[in-house]
Amino acid sequence: MGASDEMRCPTSVGRGPTGDGTIATHGVGLGPPFAVTTESAAHERRIRSFVLRQGRTTPAQQRAFDAHWSRYGLDFAGTPRDFAAAFGRSAPLVLEIGFGNGEQLAHATLAEPDRDFIGIEVHRPGVGRLLNTLAAQDVDNVRIYHHDAVEVLQREIAPGSLAEVRIYFPDPWPKKRHQKRRLIQPDFVVLVASRVMRGGRLHLATDWADYAEHMQAVLENAPDWRRHAEHAASTSRPAWRIDTHFERRGQKLGHGVWDLIYDRI
Repeated sequence: MGASDEMRCPTSVGRGPTGDGTIATHGVGLGPPFAVTTESAAHERRIRSFVLRQGRTTPAQQRAFDAHWSRYGLDFAGTPRDFAAAFGRSAPLVLEIGFGNGEQLAHATLAEPDRDFIGIEVHRPGVGRLLNTLAAQDVDNVRIYHHDAVEVLQREIAPGSLAEVRIYFPDPWPKKRHQKRRLIQPDFVVLVASRVMRGGRLHLATDWADYAEHMQAVLENAPDWRRHAEHAASTSRPAWRIDTHFERRGQKLGHGVWDLIYDRI
């Protein structure tokens, strides 16, 4: 789902070099657990899962940060996070990378109350909108990072601690010369596998046919992942993922939708 009706979630994309030296690439080296990957010290350029394209934060969204961040927000600290302490209980952890406006994540907190959810998004207006929704729902089984997903995975999420990772409609980078910037790349799925427990799950969704083919090719060559048996012959939307406004907009433009589900082995 997109960060707005008009753009995709920037947590899941890269847009090329920026003025601060950030490199938009998904060929992330992993390094040791909780390590942040960098280029040479001479360049001091961090590799991230996105380049930020901020939209306008409305007064209501800013008020949401002021009123609700202390309840739902997790400030990036760069050290392993005790999520049982953050949630006040031990429950299966589900991570959604790039939740956009949070439509799906808000639904999941109500539909799956026995699971705890971590959402990561860098688009501030989308985070503000979700904060308002969560407060209205008065749910407690979700926490949010307003930070880069790769750094959170590398530094704050312990190996083998996640039950599932969900990545819905990441930027497809349709031009061939830009496809190296796609989030789903071999090194990235290795990183995700290191954080998902055996028997856990990775759920991807896209509305671009060639990105679906790319995702399948990457995962088929990843030794830690195997296509989920019940969904091996289907790419239809499973019951736990809702049909979002962003998705419906793509379908009106003639896009298909592919849901790809893999088991951690």
